Amino acid sequence: MFSAQGPSLRELTAQALSSVEHGYDLLAPRFDHTPFRTPDTFLDAVGGALAALGPFEHGLDVCCGTGAGIRVLGPLCQDSVTGVDFSAGMLAAARAAHREDGPEPRWVRADVRAMPFAHGFDLAVSFGAFGHFLPAERPALFAGVHRALRPGGLFAFPIGAPPPVTSAWYWAFAGFDAAMRVRNAVWRPPFVMYYRTFPLHAVRADLVRAGFTVELRALPEFGRRRDGSPRGRLVLARKP
Repeated sequence: MFSAQGPSLRELTAQALSSVEHGYDLLAPRFDHTPFRTPDTFLDAVGGALAALGPFEHGLDVCCGTGAGIRVLGPLCQDSVTGVDFSAGMLAAARAAHREDGPEPRWVRADVRAMPFAHGFDLAVSFGAFGHFLPAERPALFAGVHRALRPGGLFAFPIGAPPPVTSAWYWAFAGFDAAMRVRNAVWRPPFVMYYRTFPLHAVRADLVRAGFTVELRALPEFGRRRDGSPRGRLVLARKP
């Protein structure tokens, strides 16, 4: 997709007709050559913002995929970094790609809606995965991250401002979500991936209900919209 190293149209079609887990198993060997991999600009911006809040001891990459978040956690965490994902294919790709990013990463296969950790981490991050969770699934996800953190631990992730209704991106995202809803209505297993199911106000409320205190910080690398609001924010959810 968009490069010789990326997946072909046939491969993308096979993924789209699979479950989320199997789809990412299929896509894993080529995932880092697609636009779906979190851009380094986002990783660098988040890493720079978190550096001022560290150092940390133990870090967790939630829905780690091929391990892009380890690039952020490695320099920040002094003792250990762990990636958790439910796709065996993505974890295999992560294991092969990330061997020199600070502490030797540990890779755990698990569904993050039933997080298998308790009070073990000082910092948790996540990048580009929240479209795979329906709004009703967010409370379990956030409760699991809360449980995985030590008291005082931090859950951090970037979130972009929604495009205005006059933007082509607004209609592209709306069209994609509509197509996915039709696909999931007529085809099984479902493939959950939506762009407009993670609004900041609802996410913040769910984090508070999970027991976090929430702070928002602008990511200046992405500039501001015409109304002066930031195009990108870092959500800092702290376990008291």
